[in-house]
Amino acid sequence: MNIVRFAYRGLVATGVLDGEDVYRLDGDVFREWQRGTHVAPLSEVQLLAPVQPSKIVCVGRNYAAHAAEHNAEVPKEPLLFLKPPSAVIGTGEVIRLPRLSRHVEHEAELAVVIGRRCRHVRPDESAWDVVLGYTCANDVTARDLQFSDGQWTRAKGFDTFCPLGPWIVTDVDPRAVDVIARVNGEVRQHGNTRDMVFAIPHLIAAVTAVMTLEPGDVLLTGTPAGVGPLVPGDVVEIEVEGVGVLCNSVRAEADVPGD
Repeated sequence: MNIVRFAYRGLVATGVLDGEDVYRLDGDVFREWQRGTHVAPLSEVQLLAPVQPSKIVCVGRNYAAHAAEHNAEVPKEPLLFLKPPSAVIGTGEVIRLPRLSRHVEHEAELAVVIGRRCRHVRPDESAWDVVLGYTCANDVTARDLQFSDGQWTRAKGFDTFCPLGPWIVTDVDPRAVDVIARVNGEVRQHGNTRDMVFAIPHLIAAVTAVMTLEPGDVLLTGTPAGVGPLVPGDVVEIEVEGVGVLCNSVRAEADVPGD
């Protein structure tokens, strides 16, 4: 099942994508729901970020090849950091390159959407029970600030630095899917989740050993090798096999009205 958030003729709602048509979702997506009335063809609605998380928990260096390209060691335990909810945008929205950075990069990732409140989850098959589904993510990073600051809050936290979408897929097996980044049609990253250092159940256990995850929270699972720069005018696509394609254009912050 594909779950979407959308805007259509003044309506902002959660829906279900069936083929090329969007239907209302009646009920609570995190509890009980059913497919409601037909809204419109997918081509006529504006897709929004598929979830509004209270927090985005990210994992650094979870692919050995990515750690190697930065001359960094693979961590012995998951390396966790946070992105603010204000960083979230949806497919079709603009990534804004901030005035404070001269080197911003893409990072293609599989994102896990949490389906129920949880703490102290065991790192076994029961961890899958707290997952609603999966979406595509771009962990946009101001690489120069990451290196100069020595910690990652500023580098990872700018507005628009967490594109998510295009929807949440509930029925994909995420354990061996391709994760791809394209910039202007050129493949920059092409990895597979089977190469993660820490698998999804281990990540969920590590995070919930520290903090409570709420329904709608998002876990970014790390990026494969091949991260690279973004410049104004670029179009970046993040594809996760079995999920879909997240697409965003890139502009300088100074060129975006209102900034």
